Amino acid sequence: MFGLGVTEIVVILVIALIFLGPKKLPGLAKGLGKGMRNFQDALRGIENEINQPDEKPEVLPDVPNDDDLYVDSGYQPHSDEEKDKVEASVEKKQNNQETTDKKKG
Repeated sequence: MFGLGVTEIVVILVIALIFLGPKKLPGLAKGLGKGMRNFQDALRGIENEINQPDEKPEVLPDVPNDDDLYVDSGYQPHSDEEKDKVEASVEKKQNNQETTDKKKG
């Protein structure tokens, strides 16, 4: 562990016991353990982020504009709001076509 042998760790613990006292040493060890655990969790999270394959974003079809929408476009709306928009634009196109036919004829 960090290149320290058993005797070095024992000496460090004895010095810590002398300076901190037996009442504060367990709390210090507990805090040190939690800190090391949080550090290791953070390292694992970073490794997982780096090693994860890139996820491709879901590509949704474009919602056509009223001017670009034709009855035979093959566009399939996904929600009720889109269906209403498509139906309204189809009616608008049909009305525009009827008025241009009347003007020509």
